[in-house]
Amino acid sequence: MKPGGWTAFLLLTLCALGLYLATMAGARAAVEVEQLPTAELEARYRELIEEMRCPKCQNQNLADSDSPVAHDLRREIRRLLEEGFSDGEITDYMVARYGDFVLYRPPLQRNTLVLWLAPGVFAALGLLALVVIVLRSRSGTGAGQDDAGGELTESESRRLRQLLGEEMEDTNLGGDDGGNN
Repeated sequence: MKPGGWTAFLLLTLCALGLYLATMAGARAAVEVEQLPTAELEARYRELIEEMRCPKCQNQNLADSDSPVAHDLRREIRRLLEEGFSDGEITDYMVARYGDFVLYRPPLQRNTLVLWLAPGVFAALGLLALVVIVLRSRSGTGAGQDDAGGELTESESRRLRQLLGEEMEDTNLGGDDGGNN
């Protein structure tokens, strides 16, 4: 192979690997081998596993998780559906075993009140902070702003000259000569 051929081959291989990994990332959802006896049960099953959270993965529903716990829960939901349980009974069974955490939309109760109210409270606080910042910037009373127009007072000019070691004596700090020395 030519010297440039190795680079092209390596680049092509890396692109192919990246494409493979990108397509496999979307295909990570759990694949069910067994089908339920009726289309209605299959639809109910799909809905239930989409609405329940994996206790191990925490931010994935049972349909998307490939953990062993999620596999066991999917198998349990399938068994309960085949035995004739209603969706409500299956949900109650799962909540009894795993708590309200297993639900993506937990019921409004005393112990879940913070989960329901926190997003609204944080949004209101953020909006209030934004309004205060905009009003302060429009009124000119923002942090450290004053009406001096950017000019130094006489005491500030003296202090500046002192800090710069009197090097500013030669230049005109507040002069009106238009830059002519």
